[in-house]
Amino acid sequence: MSAAQLVGVFLASILTENYILCKFFGICPFLGVSKKLDTALGMSAAVTLVMVISTAVTWPIYTYLLVPNDMDYLRTLVFILVIAGLVQLIEIVMKRYLTSLYRALGIYLPLITTNCAVLGVTMLVLDKGAEDPSFGYLAALINAFGAGIGFLIAMVMFAGVRERLESADIPESLRGLPITLVSAALVACSFLGFSGIADKLL
Repeated sequence: MSAAQLVGVFLASILTENYILCKFFGICPFLGVSKKLDTALGMSAAVTLVMVISTAVTWPIYTYLLVPNDMDYLRTLVFILVIAGLVQLIEIVMKRYLTSLYRALGIYLPLITTNCAVLGVTMLVLDKGAEDPSFGYLAALINAFGAGIGFLIAMVMFAGVRERLESADIPESLRGLPITLVSAALVACSFLGFSGIADKLL
């Protein structure tokens, strides 16, 4: 792939193929950890790190180990095991060096293991590679990093919206989860404006 195409992959994974707001992956941490900006940033950083490293590990395993041995049907199981190992490693590091953030994230940190956004990134890059032979290892890594940045942008935007909602005069029937879901839908709709340039990015 040319440099321009790689830039297109990066921008598309952030804007037109945002895994939360366009593909609706990773909704659980999106709704659960976006109450405060600092926890949203911490979760986004952890998810981005897991996305990039898991893609860096799973792509060669699939390409050079599973496919040549006709074991590509095991990719979901293998990918989940790799992601689980990486999440455990990050959890250990955060518990030791970032205790306050570790406590703030709570149950949502180990849930990265089953976060469909992380698994989706590792699997969808393989589908893209099957459709376009030029979509190789570097493009997969850039796509994973862009997906993480897109996750970060969505989390930060929604955290800002939710912080504003705390001081807003919301009708009693909409308080709590209803207004959260309405706000999430509106944030997702804001990304529809980028859909018109999708063809030019890729």
